[in-house]
Amino acid sequence: MTFFPKSTFSQTVILIGLLLLVNQVVSYVSIAHYFISPSYTQINTLVANQVSTLFLSEVDTLSASEKRQLQDLTGITFHNQTSAMHAGLSNATYYDFMAKSVSEQLGAETEIRIKTGKDYIVWIRPQKYPNIWLSIPLVGIGEDELSPLTMYFIVIGGLSVLGGWLFVRRLNRPLQALQQAAKQVGRGQYPEPLPLKGSTEIISVISAFNRMSLNIRQLESDRVLMTAGISHDLRTPLTRIRLASEMLPEEQDWVKQGIEHDIEDMNEIINQFIDYARQDQQESFEMKDINELIKELVLARRIEDTHQISLKLQELPFLKLRIVGIKRVLENLIENAFRYGSQNIEIMTQYKIKEECVFCGVRDFGQGIEDTQISKLFNPFAQGDRARGSQGSGLGLAITKRIIESHGGEMLFYNHPDGGLVAGFNLRLHYKPTKKK
Repeated sequence: MTFFPKSTFSQTVILIGLLLLVNQVVSYVSIAHYFISPSYTQINTLVANQVSTLFLSEVDTLSASEKRQLQDLTGITFHNQTSAMHAGLSNATYYDFMAKSVSEQLGAETEIRIKTGKDYIVWIRPQKYPNIWLSIPLVGIGEDELSPLTMYFIVIGGLSVLGGWLFVRRLNRPLQALQQAAKQVGRGQYPEPLPLKGSTEIISVISAFNRMSLNIRQLESDRVLMTAGISHDLRTPLTRIRLASEMLPEEQDWVKQGIEHDIEDMNEIINQFIDYARQDQQESFEMKDINELIKELVLARRIEDTHQISLKLQELPFLKLRIVGIKRVLENLIENAFRYGSQNIEIMTQYKIKEECVFCGVRDFGQGIEDTQISKLFNPFAQGDRARGSQGSGLGLAITKRIIESHGGEMLFYNHPDGGLVAGFNLRLHYKPTKKK
């Protein structure tokens, strides 16, 4: 059991209280050590020594010229009661504790008064000469020296900043870990439960996040299992239908071909359901130049004479990619461009230095799509562009979007100013690229 509070509010109050306490203690020690004690000792000793010297010199025997010479050398001025009042004695304050200290050092009763302000002057009337007042000017610390008060402010300011930094750092570390974990969950990855550290409020948030992440992982697992079960249950009767169609007589070949075509379409839809649920999270990342993947896919497409692909590829840094997943994205974008756009398409890549990301786009030369429909293209089972003759399950772009987001990227669709639609994505760099050899 600990008595240290866990809430952020209580910790902040205690931190501020401790800083103020340290401030007061350091203030007291600093002022007492650097100001009161040295000044007190210095003034008392100086005054006592100078008065002792004057006592030895028998002040009443000094001539006027000798007094002026002494004033020029030491700054000490001799006054009677009247001239002392005119010179500022009336504005001076009696200091009993200083008078006692000087009297002890001189061994005789001495009256001490001090005038503060721009000129710091000590007025003294020794017991031996009650009709004489001595004014002794004192000089403080020079302006070019670093005053202890400045050191005091530096120390207190440094302690305050250090204390605030330590508190914010302690508060932000679990929040930063929570932020990174949330980004992973957003990409379809599920990190290990975060440690419960920090204040009570932060611990509550982290605990809720851990439960949410676990529930999402369980839902994803259940969905994959359900999709696999549906796939198995559907493919079994489809296989029986295919076998039954093989038994049809030759004069009904047209029926057989229709059934087989429908079965292939249904199998393709089932495969898309499985791909949508699976997300290919098991595949590991590799460092790869995305231009190489594009060239491989274009080479495979050359078997179709009706499809023409032109390339506008810039030099790119290597990216951390799931190769199979990115290939599936590129294949989907290329297939959609041919199916819904035009028979000739253009694939472009660009390294955006300021944004620190790589852009890859597939442009067709068709009629494009309404801007209001673009955001709907990525919704599962949604087919936003009816004018382009949409068909299938509507999961292709949803799968593509998931794969790109699992890489920390974003999809980017827009109508080209010269006509056609550009379908692409941005992938951010997670390192500082170097020039290829």
